[in-house]
Amino acid sequence: MWRSSPTLPNCYCYLPLYVFCGRHLLAAKLRRSNIDASKGAVEQVERIVTQIRKKWRAVRIILRADSGFAREELMAWCEANGVDYVFGLARNERLEKKIAPALQEARLASRKSDQAARVFRDFMWSTKDSWSRRRRIVAKAEWTTQGANPRFVVTSLKPKRWAARGLYEDLYCARGDMENRIKECQLDLYADRTSAHTMRANQLRLWFASFAYVLICALRRLGLAHTRLAEATCGTIRLKLLKIGAQVRVSVRRIKVAMASACPYADEFALAHARIRAAAR
Repeated sequence: MWRSSPTLPNCYCYLPLYVFCGRHLLAAKLRRSNIDASKGAVEQVERIVTQIRKKWRAVRIILRADSGFAREELMAWCEANGVDYVFGLARNERLEKKIAPALQEARLASRKSDQAARVFRDFMWSTKDSWSRRRRIVAKAEWTTQGANPRFVVTSLKPKRWAARGLYEDLYCARGDMENRIKECQLDLYADRTSAHTMRANQLRLWFASFAYVLICALRRLGLAHTRLAEATCGTIRLKLLKIGAQVRVSVRRIKVAMASACPYADEFALAHARIRAAAR
C-alpha cells in the first residue's frame, strides 16, 4: 500500500489528500504515494459537493488546486456538474511557444525597469490526446532578474467574469494559503505521525489529527474572536492556551482549574471558556 523512499530506503511515503474551504477542513484522505496526485479526487469532490448542495442548492462552487489535479476526469466531472475550477497547469514546450511573444514583451519591460515584469495572455488550448475538449488557459508570462518564469492555469471561468490578471493573481494565487492550513495539520498537530504498520491505522491517526484541527478552529472562531489569538495558528493556540501548567482540583460539586497568577493568557482562557459554555447551551 505504500512505496519506499529512494533516498531513505528504510522509510515509507504517503500522499494525503486534503480539501479545505478557507480554514474549514472538509476532507483528509490518506493515500499511498505511488499514484497520480489526482487519484481519488473525483470521489471526494463529489461527496463534498453533494453534501453542500443538500443544504445550499444554488451555491456557486469553485474548485482550486495545483497542476497535479489538472486531469481530464476531474475537469470533465466539474463541467458536467456545474462546478467551476481553476487548476495549475504544468508548463511544456507547446505552451511556452504559445506565449513566446508575451515573454519577449515581459523581458523588455523587465530590462527597462530593472524589476520583474508580468504580461498575461488568455487563450483556448487542448492537449494532443488527454483532454476531450479545448479549455481556457490563462498564462503569466513573467521575466525576473533570474530569467523567464512562465506559469499557466486552466479554468472553466469565463473572461467576462474573471479577467486574466485578476484570475491568476487574486483567485488562483490565494490557493497558497491552503499550504498554511496543511502545515497547521502536519506540523502543529502532528498529522504526519503515520508510523503504524497498516494503512487503516495510519488513516485513523490522520483523522485524529484532523479532529484536533477542527476543534481548535472552532475554539478560535467561537472562543477567541476579537482577542490576541483571534488569528493565531493552531500551533500558537496549542502552545499559548492549552500547553500550560495548572492545578486541577476535583470535588463532588465542581472541577476547579487553578492557573498561575502570572499566566499571560489567563484572560483569553477564561473568556474562551465562558463563550464555549454559552454556545453549548
